[in-house]
Amino acid sequence: MADARGAGLRRAAASRIGLVLTVVALALASAIIMLPFIWMVSASLRTQGDIVSNPLTLIPAQVILDNFAEIFTRIPLGRRFLNTVIFAGSVTILSVLLDSAAGYALARFEFRGKNVIFVIIVITLMLPFQVTLVPIFQQLSDLHWINTYQGLIVPRAADAFGIFFMRQFFLSLPKDLEDAARVDGASEFRIWAQIMMPLALPAVLTIALFNLLGNWNDLLWPLILTTSTDMQTLSAGLALFKGQHVTEYGVLMAGSIIALLPMVVAFLMVQRRFVEGIATTGIK
Repeated sequence: MADARGAGLRRAAASRIGLVLTVVALALASAIIMLPFIWMVSASLRTQGDIVSNPLTLIPAQVILDNFAEIFTRIPLGRRFLNTVIFAGSVTILSVLLDSAAGYALARFEFRGKNVIFVIIVITLMLPFQVTLVPIFQQLSDLHWINTYQGLIVPRAADAFGIFFMRQFFLSLPKDLEDAARVDGASEFRIWAQIMMPLALPAVLTIALFNLLGNWNDLLWPLILTTSTDMQTLSAGLALFKGQHVTEYGVLMAGSIIALLPMVVAFLMVQRRFVEGIATTGIK
């Protein structure tokens, strides 16, 4: 009896020690992950001389807010913020609609060549973006879409990952509601829009967040497609502060924080559904 009780106490102690070690490991990992963000906030409140002379410290020698005021005077931040909202927001909306429609068709409809189309879509996931950059740019130039909103948005309106992701989610949903809707005379478009899309809300929000984050932070595509300052996005504007020899870290970090805040708010709003979408996609 005493041996059994002692063994139980040892197991409980080992469990507590394991829990403490797990918490400590997670805390250290979180601190390492948050370190760049903490440095960015610290740098935005420091002078250029303080950053250059003490780059490894996280505590400003003197807290200043001049960097946040200067970012608005150095570049047309409001205009570039609007361009980013139009670009990233439009791509997100179009991607959700087109990716979900294509994913639903591949998951539910039976037609000739369906598997071939799906394989081609999966293969395009392996192609680097830089491979298709030149031909897409040439096509947009022929259409006179360089330095336009449609030139920024249309090539990003759908993507292979979104189609694949939505197809996998639709495969995990039961067909009973669709069959019942068809018996009641509902069209395929109505079934997709009013029945399947609400059920796929976690996956929809996940795709929307991926697209919003990716296009909001994208630098290469807007930098190539835009030639005037009136059409440039936030990322392209902030890149101006990184010179070949001198980088204005304080102003750059202040602008990065301003650009980051909308994405933090967006993630916090859909965090629960985002995790649910990741967890439930790919059941089948």
